[in-house]
Amino acid sequence: MSKHKVIYDTDPGVDDAMALVFQARHPDIELLGLTSVFGNATIETTTRNARFLAGRFAPGVPVAQGAAAPLKRAAPEPLAWIHGDNGLGNIAIEAGVEAALDARPAHRFIIDTVRAHPGEVTLIAVGPLTNLALALADDPQIASLVKQVVIMGGAFGTDGVLGNVTPAAEANILGDPDAADMVLGAPWPVAIVGLDVTQRTIMSRDYLASLRDRGGAAGQFVWDVSRHYEAFHEQSAQLRGIYVHDSSAVTYVLAPHLYTTRNGPVRVLTDGIAVGQTIQKPSTMPVPAPDWDSRPECKVCVDVDVPGMLALYERTLCGTL
Repeated sequence: MSKHKVIYDTDPGVDDAMALVFQARHPDIELLGLTSVFGNATIETTTRNARFLAGRFAPGVPVAQGAAAPLKRAAPEPLAWIHGDNGLGNIAIEAGVEAALDARPAHRFIIDTVRAHPGEVTLIAVGPLTNLALALADDPQIASLVKQVVIMGGAFGTDGVLGNVTPAAEANILGDPDAADMVLGAPWPVAIVGLDVTQRTIMSRDYLASLRDRGGAAGQFVWDVSRHYEAFHEQSAQLRGIYVHDSSAVTYVLAPHLYTTRNGPVRVLTDGIAVGQTIQKPSTMPVPAPDWDSRPECKVCVDVDVPGMLALYERTLCGTL
């Protein structure tokens, strides 16, 4: 029996695609569905990409289309210079392999699936958190039925790590800060895998080339889809490789011992020049903070065993687990 029943809430996205391949290849993950959300591209593009990825790597796994825009704001512009015009690094997208599109909107798919598997479902959310917020608004009781929520998002200042779209904000949280503040305040177990650890985790060009050479069709896909993405990293951060964002959230689910976490409630700023900033009040901080103290604790990742993470991804893709 699989150890982790997962709904993957995603805005594919190159790193989203790499994380999907990771999940599809790992024997301890049972994908119950993909839910698309705006973010790296428009909802039409992210849904098409999710259907393509599921059809190619996770046949039989349904896709449900989610939110096209934030709860209270206009949808952001697609990130073509990062993820390519088609969201998948401008690779050719094969026709005829698309997964089925579920008739339900993503938030209803989440609610119904969680209720069908009470206490068993892990939500891995690697885009704006709008679908999760809509699910909570429609059925608040699901918070008590979800096994855990693992989010790729946020930045907490560990070793000076700041936001990646503003000095304060990480892209997924800034995509819908109102939804993020709602999701991080709900009474379900939340772990946040943010830039503090994902920017410390780098897949080098040689590492990616090794996956290409040893990982069969999946390894070749990861190499192909990451070419445009790597060029962006080289231009923007002078990296010969890529930051490992979304696959780090998957790794946390599979191997939480590779991460050091800090407990405490988290707030998201929803206005002002620092909109989208994530601020944790550590549980060890004694001073009263009413805007935090009434909220449940979250686990925030503040350190990572980078070689351990990269080895797990490599073993999974290359079939040597």
